[in-house]
Amino acid sequence: MLKVSNVSKKYGDLLAVDNLSFEVNDGEIFGLLGLNGAGKTTTFRMILGLIDDYTGNITLDGKKIDYSITDKIGFLTEERSLLTKLTVLEQITYYGVLKSIPVDEIEKRLDYWLEIFGISEYKNKKIKELSKGNQQKIQFISAIINDPKLLILDEPFSGLDPINVELFKKVILEFKDKGTSIIFSSHRMEHVELFCDRLVVLVKGQSVISGYLKDIKRDYKKKNIYVKGDIDVDKIKKCKGVEDIRLEKDEYIISISDEKYTSTLFKEISKFDNIYKFSVEDPSLNEIFISTVGDSYEK
Repeated sequence: MLKVSNVSKKYGDLLAVDNLSFEVNDGEIFGLLGLNGAGKTTTFRMILGLIDDYTGNITLDGKKIDYSITDKIGFLTEERSLLTKLTVLEQITYYGVLKSIPVDEIEKRLDYWLEIFGISEYKNKKIKELSKGNQQKIQFISAIINDPKLLILDEPFSGLDPINVELFKKVILEFKDKGTSIIFSSHRMEHVELFCDRLVVLVKGQSVISGYLKDIKRDYKKKNIYVKGDIDVDKIKKCKGVEDIRLEKDEYIISISDEKYTSTLFKEISKFDNIYKFSVEDPSLNEIFISTVGDSYEK
C-alpha cells in the first residue's frame, strides 16, 4: 500500500503541494487529477524519490521510499521519455538494468510484452522508426518491465487508437487483479470513471475533491434530468432550480442546481402531453471536475 501523509512541498515562495494525504491500497486504481500546474507532477516526483526535501511522509508497504524501494515502482510519464536512437531492445534493457533486473531476464520479459502488444517484429528497430502509438507501447513496457508493486500511469492512452486503448485497459486491469497499487492520472474523465473507485482532485496543490467516486457524485447537489416528450422549454427554464436545458438527439437534458427541485419539476413536466421519460441522474465526473476546479480557480 502507498501512503501519502500530510505532504507539502515548496519551491521558494510557491507552495506546489499543500498538506496532501491519500492512500492507494493493493489491487486498487486510484485517480490523481488536476489541471496542469495543480501539483500532480511534483507529487509523482516525491513518490518516486526524485524529490526528498518535502515535509510529511510517503511510504510503500510501510517503508520510506528510497533507492531500495524504487525498483518496485513503475512510471509511465505523460511526455515521451524514450531515447529515440536506441533500438527497442536497447531501450528496455537500459530501463531494466536500472531496475536491477538480470539482462537475460529483461529480454525474456520484453519478448513476452512485445507479443502481448503485437509488435514483436520491432524488437531490433530504433525507437524513432516506430509510430507514436507503438512508441507509447514501448514506453508502457518500460514502466511494467520490473513487474511493479506500485504503477503510476500519467495519460497512458496518449496517441493510441481505440483498439490499442482496449489492449492497454486489459493489461492495466490484469496488474490490478494481481495486487498492484495503481495511480491513474488523465484529463479524460471518462477514462477515470472507468477505472477509479477513489480519487483526489488537486487545485493549486490542495485537495478540493477526495473520496469514493460514488460518494462524490451522490453528495454533489447538482443533478441532470433526462426527459423525452413534448415540453415547453421556455416555461421549464423559468422553474426554480433549473440552470440549463439542452436538446441532445431526441431528449432534453435539464440541469438543476439541487436535487430538492426534482419533485417540483416532475409536477410541471407531468402537465405536458406525450412524456415518455423522466430520469434523474448524477452528473458525470467531467461536469463535477469542471464546476469544482473552475470555482476554485476563481477564488
